[in-house]
Amino acid sequence: MKRREFITLIGGAAAWPLAARAQQVPKLPTIGFMGASTASFERASTDAFVQRLRELGWIENRTVAIEYRWAEGRDERFAQIAAEFVRLKVDVILTYGTPSSLAVKKATAVIPIVFAAAGDPVGTGLVASLARPGGNITGLSIQQTDLASKRLEMLREVLPGLRTVAILVHVGSPNSVLEMGEAQAAARTLGLAVVASADERTARVTS
Repeated sequence: MKRREFITLIGGAAAWPLAARAQQVPKLPTIGFMGASTASFERASTDAFVQRLRELGWIENRTVAIEYRWAEGRDERFAQIAAEFVRLKVDVILTYGTPSSLAVKKATAVIPIVFAAAGDPVGTGLVASLARPGGNITGLSIQQTDLASKRLEMLREVLPGLRTVAILVHVGSPNSVLEMGEAQAAARTLGLAVVASADERTARVTS
C-alpha cells in the first residue's frame, strides 16, 4: 500500500468515530422566536427572555436552541416566518401581538404556540376562551378591547363637558377594529358625538 493511501485510510478511520458521536448528539429543544420589528430594536426584550429562561434552567445553545426571525415591521413577513418554523420543525413558537399569532395559527395546528401578548385573543379568534384556549395556542391577553369603553368613561370624568372624541386607529389590525367598535358603542352610551372616516392605515373619529 502506498504511503498516501495509508494516511488517507488512517485519517478516515480516525474521523469515523467523531462523525458517529456527532450523529448521536441529541437535538436541542428549539424555540422559534418571531419578532415583529428588528433584533436591535427588540434587544431588551430578547435579553430579558433569555435571562428568564436561564433562571428556569434553560440555557441558550446548551439546553435549548432559539431560532430568531424578524419581520422588520412588515406584516406580510409573518406568514413567511411561520412557514419557515414549520419546515424547521421547531418545538414551540413564541409570538407577540395578534397579527403574528394569527399567521402562525394558520400555519400549524400541531406545533405549540405561545403569544406573549394579544389585544383580544377571543374576539380575534386566536383562542376559544380565556379559561379554555383550546387547540395548540395559548398566551396572555392585555384586554385591549375591554378597556376601550373604560378609557372613554375616564375621559368623561376628567372632562365633564366633553361632547366629541377623536380617535386614531390602524384599520389593518384586527384588535384595532374590535377596539374601535367597542369605543363607538361606549361613545353612544355616554352621549358623545362620533364621526368616523378611514383610509388604508388609519380610521379617525372626528368632530
